[in-house]
Amino acid sequence: MSLALIDARQWQNCFDLETGRKKEDKRAVTLMVKEVLKKNPYPGDTDLKGNQWVSKTALDLIEQYDPNLVCLSYAQQFFVNRYFNHPRKFKDELCESVMEQVDYFIERSGYTPVIIGTGDLIPLKGDIDLSGLDGLAVSSNWSAKYCGIHNPSQRDLDFLNSIDKIERLVTRSQWIDLFRSVQPDIEIYPQKELMPDFLAVAKQGYAFKTMGATLRKPVNISADNFKIPVYSPLGKINDLRDIKYLIRTNIDSYRIDRKNSHRIALIIVEGVGRSFFPRGTSMCANGQGWFCNEPGDSFYLTLSTGKHQTFAYPAGYRYFDQDKESIRFPFSGYMTKIPENTLAEDYAGKSIAVGNRSMFMHMAFGVDISIECFARNLFNQGCMAVLQDNIWLF
Repeated sequence: MSLALIDARQWQNCFDLETGRKKEDKRAVTLMVKEVLKKNPYPGDTDLKGNQWVSKTALDLIEQYDPNLVCLSYAQQFFVNRYFNHPRKFKDELCESVMEQVDYFIERSGYTPVIIGTGDLIPLKGDIDLSGLDGLAVSSNWSAKYCGIHNPSQRDLDFLNSIDKIERLVTRSQWIDLFRSVQPDIEIYPQKELMPDFLAVAKQGYAFKTMGATLRKPVNISADNFKIPVYSPLGKINDLRDIKYLIRTNIDSYRIDRKNSHRIALIIVEGVGRSFFPRGTSMCANGQGWFCNEPGDSFYLTLSTGKHQTFAYPAGYRYFDQDKESIRFPFSGYMTKIPENTLAEDYAGKSIAVGNRSMFMHMAFGVDISIECFARNLFNQGCMAVLQDNIWLF
């Protein structure tokens, strides 16, 4: 079983990632990761040094482990701009600062970058309060645009169709068919009965206020980012799903022509749009039809697997009704299984991930070693590293 190593500054403990049971691990690689965590305490989701922590921690881990593939996520500017109302100038400075951190990392490490932004944030125009339905309305912590509707009455449906702030109301089968039309083998992970009967889609700028919505009221939310910026000297990207292929066909140890192989850094900058990206940036598709990925599990998993992953943890599903006996991975939030066919899952070389976005670093990429902030709802609880069972000998 994979090892979870939690560092709360005052103490470090090792646990089985899947069961949460405490375990001992005295491998040299584990001791190395413990030292990296000890040297790099997490400053907090909204601390201005949060993105510097990503760069420094990654560089320290690279020095010790020497991977060919690095996956980074910079999210401090996303947290600050989502929950706090700052002047436009300060918001822009945050986005400029994270791109400077990206440049710093690339210059210091020498990795060939693939940089992708999740798109702009825009001011919240207003809430859509669905707390009074006869049925159950379920949103999620990081989604503003989508809300699942379970067992609605006719009165509920009439009410939902009358709300001008709602762009559309689609049935479960219409939602699934939208993606099956382009990906017939798309997987639906949860029990189908846990999926909503209808999906409500908000107009741009509005957020649902209902069960499962964020405990902190957002000030800014993601725009309808159907196109997002991507920059890489390796080639142009037309769709989010193409990134995995671009990396896997250019990374060292996969190419026969070793002279043209690369050590690659996949770098995600959250809440950053085209205007902050360098020349040579292209815009790639981020969704299907009327559905665009918000910065969350569907975005990260689609990027990493090269396939749409809208239904891995679909918007509005009743995660709280899952069979308790089958729930695993207590340190991974609502994610209950290791995703398959991720970017580094079967990669023959060394790989790491570092980021200040909880859960996705260790669940989305399939790397040997991941280090992430261990924070929930902006409350800083330290750092967590995950070491895979099949890690390289160190």
